[in-house]
Amino acid sequence: MATKSAPDSSRRSERSRRAIFDAALTLVGEVGYDKLTIEGIASRAGVGKQTIYRWWPSKAAVLLDAFTAGVDDYDAKGLPDTGDLAADLKFVLRATADEFNDPAFQAPYRALAAAGANDEELSRTFVARLSEPGTRLYVDRLRAAQETGEVAADTDVRIAAEMLLSPFSQRWLMRTGELTYDFVDTLVDQVMRGLRPRD
Repeated sequence: MATKSAPDSSRRSERSRRAIFDAALTLVGEVGYDKLTIEGIASRAGVGKQTIYRWWPSKAAVLLDAFTAGVDDYDAKGLPDTGDLAADLKFVLRATADEFNDPAFQAPYRALAAAGANDEELSRTFVARLSEPGTRLYVDRLRAAQETGEVAADTDVRIAAEMLLSPFSQRWLMRTGELTYDFVDTLVDQVMRGLRPRD
């Protein structure tokens, strides 16, 4: 007679965690951050709210973990390096514009940005886990271009990365304009004028 194997608690926990992440990301898009609740997430995920509270102290913490779940994969890829810095930056920022224009991405990101404005700890965690890894990829790509002579040797590559990313983020967060390919290309072209070596 075959014996039943014991349930794999780690697999069950991972299924529950994934269901909670999916529920949080879906619900914040449907009802907004203000109406998002632990109870609602638990109900949508098919778990008890005690399960959520065992892993996270607040809805903001759940949403942050859900939203940043894929950051490690993204960080491992790095930015493309074809030898043409401007083309590589335009390629990545165009893809980023597509992502930021996706309603499924917008809802949790805007919710976390708004919550972080009034919660210093959440904001610092958001920067450390999402914003900073992304900025670091640009810094690394700019430093590589500096080593090949595409970027002036005296350039502060951290500030150069922020020159690219800050106008992009500002336009999106404050809704001062559309995130279009034309905007991205113009942004890269203007920043590159200041980064290229002088004759």
